[in-house]
Amino acid sequence: MSEMPKKLLPMLNESDSWYAEGLNFECTGCGQCCTGAPGYVWISKAEILLLAEHLNLSVEVFSQRYVRKIGDRFSLTEHPKTYDCVFLKEKKCQVYALRPKQCRTFPWWPQNLKSQAEWQEAAKHCEGIRLDKPLVSAETIQQQLAHQLE
Repeated sequence: MSEMPKKLLPMLNESDSWYAEGLNFECTGCGQCCTGAPGYVWISKAEILLLAEHLNLSVEVFSQRYVRKIGDRFSLTEHPKTYDCVFLKEKKCQVYALRPKQCRTFPWWPQNLKSQAEWQEAAKHCEGIRLDKPLVSAETIQQQLAHQLE
């Protein structure tokens, strides 16, 4: 996501943005965002290094076990039958503290923030997006969006 053009990010420019009052969300650790249809969990070289160190593996061994190259980018591998992230075990992330930026910024992805309808669609697959969850300010959401550009 680090290569995403700024124009694609639904940044708040006006106080009348659909989420200007913030959005309700709190991660429950359910693991639903780590499973499902085939896809990509983009990972940077710096994140590969951190995870390799955390798992006491060389970058080469870590990359052989857990990383695939897609064009000029890198993605974590998936389980071939379930498409779960390789680090999802018993519905819990085994590297939560060091998970890639893409994972850390969920659900604040541009596609989920395009409209209220898109946010409600994301809520169908994420039990942390609920009205009874804490309100996350628009400022915090904007910071998460901006972080995706770093």
